[in-house]
Amino acid sequence: MIRRAVLVLALFAALPALAQIYSWKDKDGRVHFGDTPPPAGEARVIEGAPARRPAPPPAPEPDAAAKTGEDAAQQAKQPPTLAEREQAFRERRAAEAEARAKADEDAARDAERQRFCEQARNQLAALQSGQRVSRFNAAGEREFLDDAARGAETTRLQQQIGEHCK
Repeated sequence: MIRRAVLVLALFAALPALAQIYSWKDKDGRVHFGDTPPPAGEARVIEGAPARRPAPPPAPEPDAAAKTGEDAAQQAKQPPTLAEREQAFRERRAAEAEARAKADEDAARDAERQRFCEQARNQLAALQSGQRVSRFNAAGEREFLDDAARGAETTRLQQQIGEHCK
């Protein structure tokens, strides 16, 4: 007997769960909720049993051309969809990665230029100091620079430093 009473009580408690809840927007853009669909327009079923079809939209009025312009303006004011936000995020991320790669490339180029300038200045200082300077020729033999070769090398290094090291 008690089991039957509990079962009947549980069934009566579950009846409101079968009700459908509708959501719709009015002409001012406010969202409304109710257990019956609006008299005209589209409604979205929030929860409950399979949805009943809402009433078909009313026939277009002769003034529909003016309203479609307003509808287009209202749709343009709506926030972007998830897909649009995702696409914008990916574009920003790609632009940031491209900017970062360019900055890294510029930094590497600057470091290489500084290294070149430091080496050229050190070689010029060694040539101007008067100490004996040698280099390896095409045959792999060591040869010392004479005064003419030293002058030509000094001029070449000064020219490179002037062009590349500012």
